Amino acid sequence: MKIGVLALQGDFEAHRKRLEELGAEVVLVRNPAQLDAIDGLIIPGGESSTFLKLLGEAGLEKLKQFVRLKPTFGTCAGAILLAKEVENPHQAGLGAIDITVQRNAYGRQLDSSIREGLFQGSP
Repeated sequence: MKIGVLALQGDFEAHRKRLEELGAEVVLVRNPAQLDAIDGLIIPGGESSTFLKLLGEAGLEKLKQFVRLKPTFGTCAGAILLAKEVENPHQAGLGAIDITVQRNAYGRQLDSSIREGLFQGSP
């Protein structure tokens, strides 16, 4: 089985490495024509609007056709791209999952942080 990892930007190398450790044949997908040669696809994290710019209109249409027919998994920005509707701001998506995603619902990454806390009743 050949698994593609969309390799336009983002952390595609981490996905490639793990898939190869699991014994999968991996194709780093850098152009739409490569989609014809794979059995499934992982769309990694990164920045969803950057993915759209790098794909271009033709690449987006080819990817839409692919996700309708073959298994596709998305992490972070990849999951955003798979959504039926993307808000804040509105952007194109692949429409593969019947969900609405609000981009950056927690603010920009610069404003994000990790906090430590205790759950009620935890030691």
